[in-house]
Amino acid sequence: MPAATVSISTTQPDATEAWAEAWAAVERRDKRARGFVYAVTTTGVFCRSGCPSRRPARDNVRFFADAAAARAAGFRPCLRCRPEEAPGEAVRARRMADFLDAHRDRPVTLAELGRLTGRSPFTAQKIFRRVLGLTPAEYQRQARARALREELSRGDSVTDAVYAAGFGASSRVYASAGDVLGMRPGQFRRGGEGVVIRYWTAPTLLGEMLVARTERGICAVALGAEREGLKRELRERLEAAELREDPSLAGEIEALAQACRESPAALLDLPLDLRATAFQMRVWEALRRIPAGETRSYREMAAVLGNPKAVRAVARACASNPAALLVPCHRVVGSDGQLTGYRWGVERKRKILDLEAKQRRG
Repeated sequence: MPAATVSISTTQPDATEAWAEAWAAVERRDKRARGFVYAVTTTGVFCRSGCPSRRPARDNVRFFADAAAARAAGFRPCLRCRPEEAPGEAVRARRMADFLDAHRDRPVTLAELGRLTGRSPFTAQKIFRRVLGLTPAEYQRQARARALREELSRGDSVTDAVYAAGFGASSRVYASAGDVLGMRPGQFRRGGEGVVIRYWTAPTLLGEMLVARTERGICAVALGAEREGLKRELRERLEAAELREDPSLAGEIEALAQACRESPAALLDLPLDLRATAFQMRVWEALRRIPAGETRSYREMAAVLGNPKAVRAVARACASNPAALLVPCHRVVGSDGQLTGYRWGVERKRKILDLEAKQRRG
């Protein structure tokens, strides 16, 4: 049975559905529930949901999103369940991640991770994926790529950076440079120098739209109230890349706006050139599988990814999406169906969803 996850904001009143779910977890002493602590007003103590202490009366219970919020309200931590300490799974996952970081220069086997945590290889991988949202192999690939970017950014030679990052041979990096860096290592070391990105902005029914593309595909779609702000954000994000205004992309912008209004499914056929962590890419691919005119909650998306605890990680991946419409993060809403934050504006999110719903009704 998957772990229950209760995602709570400290601004929510006790009467909300989220608090009811939290209370149900306390009643059954569910040690797997995450995302909150509960405090007992008659004792002044706060606990985890699975605390073995005597179960309090509901009228004497207050819920908080984390231990810091409970402390700020004047409660002290329980000495039995120790709610300020990391849960056992989180400790094991962190230990495995540290081991993977320390051994970037070679593949780490699941058997090694099992011995490290005192669990079977299968269980070790399951814990790692449940807590961190990706497999140990994916994490290690991501760690090497991150280390390579850091080494190159310091100005080291490509050869030195490749070996310092844990790659066994430079040929492996050059063969997968597009996936690891989005460009050749030498170009990355020079801050993206020589990478050509064409872009254009134009007014649409959703406001100003900016589309940017490389030779491989669209790398950005941004929405806003005024074009200069969109251009400035693009320049800041891509730094030394060579940005070229290209009026021929006006037709592509018009086609995007039309597809949004008339045929959202057609947006899935456009070639993309996106750079992301392994987990972000998994989230973005899952977003593209949500049918137009439908929505999912962050919790549902986390469950689809096989990691019910990753609600906040899913939200961060949605917020980092650089390609509006093409990666439809607008189709993710709060657990109560309410629209939540959208990097291009909640009202714009509402308009896009209304257009898709209207097209679906047909």
